[in-house]
Amino acid sequence: MGVSGARKRITDLLLSRAGVSLHPHRFGGSEYRLGKRELGHIHGDHLVDIPFSTKVSDEVVSAGQALPHHVLPDSGWVSFYLVESGDDERASFLLRRSCELALQQHQRRYD
Repeated sequence: MGVSGARKRITDLLLSRAGVSLHPHRFGGSEYRLGKRELGHIHGDHLVDIPFSTKVSDEVVSAGQALPHHVLPDSGWVSFYLVESGDDERASFLLRRSCELALQQHQRRYD
């Protein structure tokens, strides 16, 4: 299962955004951060996990854009399985949303 090359395409896209960095994730895979805040992480070419507030998570899941997190379904985290062509783009959209929300929160904190 998975989309060949998805991790590289998603990583390249996220690292092109100012301030985003790549780190090993504590449960395996690669973690994307904006400063110290995790934007999400990817396990190989098959699974992306993204933290959202429970409100945003509920919206994303209700819209069919992702599933509740595969281990912590009530946490606000969502899981996105990369199974077909185009899934890397859909996962990237959600990761960009996580990044935008993090940037908005950071700006509100320092305005």
